[in-house]
Amino acid sequence: MGNVVHILLVIDAIAMIVLIVLQSSKSEGLGAISGGAEELFGKQKARGIDYVLHRGTVVTAVLFFVLAFVSGYIL
Repeated sequence: MGNVVHILLVIDAIAMIVLIVLQSSKSEGLGAISGGAEELFGKQKARGIDYVLHRGTVVTAVLFFVLAFVSGYIL
């Protein structure tokens, strides 16, 4: 059972890394600190593929933490 959880944890981690890397940038680096604050805190919602990537990242992150806790509990 422990091996299955560890394999799922590794697969989930790889999927989360891929989803994070595929997301488009929301700011322009350090320029968001001073001049881009209205863009950073604006009410602009993600649309299309950005929305799918964002939701997928959230789901894989939650799954990652659940699997990590289960893995710690099993050991």
